Amino acid sequence: MHCFSFDIETIPDVDFGRRMWNLDGLSDADVGTAMTFMRQQKTGSDFLPLHVQRVVAISVAFRTGDSFRVWTLGDRDADEAEIIRRFYEGIERYSPELVSWNGSGFDLPVLHYRALKHGIQAPRYWEMGDNDREFRYNNYLSRFHWRHIDLMDVLAGFQMRGRASLDQMAVMLGFPGKLGMSGDKVWPCWLDGGIDEIRNYCETDVLNTYLVYLRFEFMRGNIDAVGLEKEYDLVRSTLQSMDQEHLNQFLDAWPAD
Repeated sequence: MHCFSFDIETIPDVDFGRRMWNLDGLSDADVGTAMTFMRQQKTGSDFLPLHVQRVVAISVAFRTGDSFRVWTLGDRDADEAEIIRRFYEGIERYSPELVSWNGSGFDLPVLHYRALKHGIQAPRYWEMGDNDREFRYNNYLSRFHWRHIDLMDVLAGFQMRGRASLDQMAVMLGFPGKLGMSGDKVWPCWLDGGIDEIRNYCETDVLNTYLVYLRFEFMRGNIDAVGLEKEYDLVRSTLQSMDQEHLNQFLDAWPAD
């Protein structure tokens, strides 16, 4: 089994905002402010609709065979289309088990809309059993199937009132949680040219997600206590070998038992 834990980071689609509301001549910052203000006036929340959120980073923690990797798709200058195309190409190639935190409610719908915008094909992802019978009762789209595990949804028993944040769940389990960055800081960080900081933040989020997933697999009985520690050791050794500042910070905040 190939396990593909993922997380995305987004910013307002200011190009859409300019076209939709005739905001030519305004800076990106001002267009973003106008979009969130109009959303606040209409709904009481400044959280933008999913289809007008532009993807600027997708990070992946990939467990396959004897190896583990964590990285962000595309280089720092990759455009949205390339980033999303790479995500679906990974699914096309490996048919992995997808793991997310709130992926059903946020990440995947955003990717649906943005892939549609860019004309990106994803036949394996959208397979429902018409061409591959193995997907009929276990596919990426059905809420109660295991090919995509939205940990937030599953652990809450599919009940809204039971949901927890990734940050608090990670900290509760002894993992680092968020390290000085959060989703509401992504847009200001982007405006300041901080794409590297955003990519690094996305990678630490996906690491938290993957570690929660390992604990979930232990709870389900899919790995035993010895296997769980081996998986933790593999993650630690991989991060140590990468020797990157944000990953070293993550390791420092995750002491071995």
